[in-house]
Amino acid sequence: MRHVIVALILSLLLAGPAPAEKAPPPPKRLVIVDDDVIGLNGVPLLLLQAPDVELLGITTTSGSVWRDTATAYALRTLEVLGRTDIPVVPGATLPLLNSAEATKRWEGQYGRLVFKGPWTDYWPGDTIQSHPGATDPTVVPDLPIGNPTTKPSAEIAAAFLVRMVRAHPGQITLFATGPMTNIAIAQSLDPSFAGNVKELVYMGGSLAPHQTLEGPSAEQFAREFVNSPRREFNIRWDPEAAKIVAHAPWRAITMIPVDPSTGTQWTRAFLNRLNPAHTPLTDLFQTGLPPGFPMWDEIAAMAWLKPGIVTKDARLWIDFETSQTAAYGDTLSWTEAYRPHLSEREQRVILSVDRAAMEDGMAALYMRRIK
Repeated sequence: MRHVIVALILSLLLAGPAPAEKAPPPPKRLVIVDDDVIGLNGVPLLLLQAPDVELLGITTTSGSVWRDTATAYALRTLEVLGRTDIPVVPGATLPLLNSAEATKRWEGQYGRLVFKGPWTDYWPGDTIQSHPGATDPTVVPDLPIGNPTTKPSAEIAAAFLVRMVRAHPGQITLFATGPMTNIAIAQSLDPSFAGNVKELVYMGGSLAPHQTLEGPSAEQFAREFVNSPRREFNIRWDPEAAKIVAHAPWRAITMIPVDPSTGTQWTRAFLNRLNPAHTPLTDLFQTGLPPGFPMWDEIAAMAWLKPGIVTKDARLWIDFETSQTAAYGDTLSWTEAYRPHLSEREQRVILSVDRAAMEDGMAALYMRRIK
């Protein structure tokens, strides 16, 4: 018997250690995007191309275009990427309080706004932008990237947001890259909503942007802040919603104001850089995205996906003006020593990014082939 035991021990020693079980891949980071989608929008595209991210849904709101047009763009974007399994959930058509009539009255007192989304009825004459479309919210124009054939969810955006956050408490990063009407409604419906979101990342607000690139497009997009440095469209469309969001008890908030965007720009050189991939996405970029626009929403996505691109940030307490005066919709900010202590929240504010590093990261994601 002893010889049998010795032989067994020797055989185990010679066999070496048992092969280790393959470790399961880390869980994907969960995200939801709330946006006034127009064109080939950067945040959903970049997040969908990222291998470690799971996009749970896109909620749409009016802003740059009416909600129904934003919904059509979101649906078409998912069709191009073959991800029609992801729900697109329509949200708010109008702001909580602001209106076209109130905006006209405000302009009569304080001067014209540069951009009013679907309410735009005037251009200064030398802008590279075009009129955003019909004044009727239900009219969806033909999209330059093709019209969708899929349909949106029947659920309401705010209800979807509340439901998903309750199902994944502390796990979802919420991206807000348009006006924040849907998010304010969700917080009003469920006061625990913000506290159950892992992080809010939003593109909105303005501190002190200035022109940092040369050329007519760079000058046009920077000039509106020369005399109104604290005004930015996403907040100005629905200041009351922005204020509700600014006072909600988020675990963490990252603000991407317009400031870093003036150092970025969609260029023909960057678009040509994507050509060799010849994927449905990169091919569509050649016709669906005119050069000249700043990379507003792309900064929000890339600062989260590739934090190393951030070259300057600050910790500030942020609020938004809702007094219906000349400053209606303006961004308010303080360091801790000067804040009013009226439940405003500390936010990480992205002030500048490395443009070359950001474009490298974007190109790698856009050109990635997904099996």
